[in-house]
Amino acid sequence: MFLKQNGFSTPKHELESFIINYVQGQVSNAEMTAWLKAVCTHGMESEELSGLIEIMVDSGKRLDFSHLDIFVADKHSTGGVGDKISLILAPLLAAAGMAIPMISGRALGHTGGTLDKLESIPGFSTGLSLSEFQKNVETIGVAMIGQTDEICPADKKMYALRDATGTVASLPLIVSSIMSKKIAEGLNGLVLDVKIGNGAFIKSYDDAKKLGYLLKKSGENSGIQTDVVFSNMNQPLGRFSGCWCEVKEAIECLNGKGPRDTVELTLVLASKLMVQGNLSETPADGRSILNNLLTNGTAFSKFIEMVEAQGGDPNALLNSEKVHIPTEEVVIKAKKSGYVKYMDTYSIGIACASAGCGYVKPDNKIDPSAGLECFVKVGTKVRTGEPLFRIFNSNKSKLTDSENQLNKVVKIGNSQKIEQLIFNS
Repeated sequence: MFLKQNGFSTPKHELESFIINYVQGQVSNAEMTAWLKAVCTHGMESEELSGLIEIMVDSGKRLDFSHLDIFVADKHSTGGVGDKISLILAPLLAAAGMAIPMISGRALGHTGGTLDKLESIPGFSTGLSLSEFQKNVETIGVAMIGQTDEICPADKKMYALRDATGTVASLPLIVSSIMSKKIAEGLNGLVLDVKIGNGAFIKSYDDAKKLGYLLKKSGENSGIQTDVVFSNMNQPLGRFSGCWCEVKEAIECLNGKGPRDTVELTLVLASKLMVQGNLSETPADGRSILNNLLTNGTAFSKFIEMVEAQGGDPNALLNSEKVHIPTEEVVIKAKKSGYVKYMDTYSIGIACASAGCGYVKPDNKIDPSAGLECFVKVGTKVRTGEPLFRIFNSNKSKLTDSENQLNKVVKIGNSQKIEQLIFNS
């Protein structure tokens, strides 16, 4: 710890001792926080980062799907607002013939968490045992869980501390957290969605490229085919941000509908894995196959199968409008006419979290009915008094802060600007 605080690289044996002792409770949260902040300040050398990833993987068990005659793959996003891609992509690729063992996380900072969204499905369990998880992947083709005590326990404990101590936005910590879990999953292929923009942890394209390089290198060094896609987070993805409302939007996409940007990003990411797994010769061929699985109901059927296998109620998916109905809402309206030229996506995410979609404080409880409906994108023409957002939940007192935040997040000008969805991969 002291070496890192003074800007020096930590030998692997010392780092291993420190991390393992933390997992075992012999290193305090205060001491780990000091080390995390030192990493944020000084970064990590390449060999030091590789060592950290290996230590985190070896702190628990590794899954092994090598006995399956099937391509094993996963996807990870660095976090965004309205990003429900995992809910669509995992069953979609399973329907295409892959095995998808997806270990996901909870809301972090201003971003939503896949686990929180899944747990808004009545009865759904993200806490399967490792053996149950592996069995579901083998029989159904897909399972989505949180970290067990057996998978990367070092990351599990550090992940929660990072969110509470403001040490999320560090390239080495992001890379080690993502890749340790993915390596432990026993993957053949991986696609990474690196978000860029004011609503992402990585704000600039140059920093995103550095992160993408580190992620790709870490994956390939571990024998995993790895692709990186850079996507725009200067505005929320899709129409809804929250928990149950994002599940509903994912259901739309799985039935061949849903917002154009959400479907497009899903297909871009999934088609790369189709090529990796030799299920298509080109991304275009992969898109065609995947599109058919969305429009003919096969992908949605696979989602229902996964939900049932993990204790969820399929009727909730078939009658989604009757579940988690919010009782309170506030509509934010445009104060002038013109074109939406800027959206403060970070503050939009905080507004969602404040309403009950995330963990503004560590002891916050998720309100599955809470969410935000976004009526506009950057470039949308609006008139004075037209709705920009609708924020909703089941606790009116929690909407006050959200309303105040949302009244400040949009700038309207006289000229039109359109945000591109995908940057160069």
